[in-house]
Amino acid sequence: MNNRILVQILRRLKIFLGSRTPPAMVKIGQKADPFRILVGCLLSSRTRDEVTESACARLFRRVKSPRTLLKLSTRQLEREIYPVAFYRNKARVLKTLCSDLGDRFNGEVPETLEDLLTLKGVGRKTANLTLILAFDGMGICVDTHVHRITNRWGYVETATPDQTEAALRGKLPARYWRSFNEWLVGFGQTCCKPMSPLCSECPVEKYCPRIGVDRHR
Repeated sequence: MNNRILVQILRRLKIFLGSRTPPAMVKIGQKADPFRILVGCLLSSRTRDEVTESACARLFRRVKSPRTLLKLSTRQLEREIYPVAFYRNKARVLKTLCSDLGDRFNGEVPETLEDLLTLKGVGRKTANLTLILAFDGMGICVDTHVHRITNRWGYVETATPDQTEAALRGKLPARYWRSFNEWLVGFGQTCCKPMSPLCSECPVEKYCPRIGVDRHR
């Protein structure tokens, strides 16, 4: 698939998703608070949007900064973020992350991808999404939806999300970098599902070779 076809696909997706509820992290990102966005990104991993939103709402009623989060015990923090996936492990990660922010960045979330990636518990997906939502930076956030769909389209041919990010950085026009994750997450949640995608309802079905799709509706 070339970029001429991709542009047609993205135009159709934008229209298709126009009236739908945006992903949880886009809504959290509207607060424009880098700390909230970073924490929300960590909590959202492998967690349904509605669970992420409710957990963030509870947590941020008590927590405003790395310093105030560290005042909570690990058990208290677990209760605030439950039932996000792997909540016990994420509570420990958040405590370590906030200590790291305090020790090395004066309690502030760093503004570069390179610095974000040095934080304990922060991988490329979280770092890129934080960069985009918190600082309007240039990043490509590749989660399972982006990785799956771009390979299903044949736009990239990669085995891991990190490989997909590298391939997209070399191929995807820069004007789409910041919006790409939001569009493909929404599309992946509603139509281009991992198992048995809804091809009969797909706005870009005519462009899609359905690579790796064994069964569809």
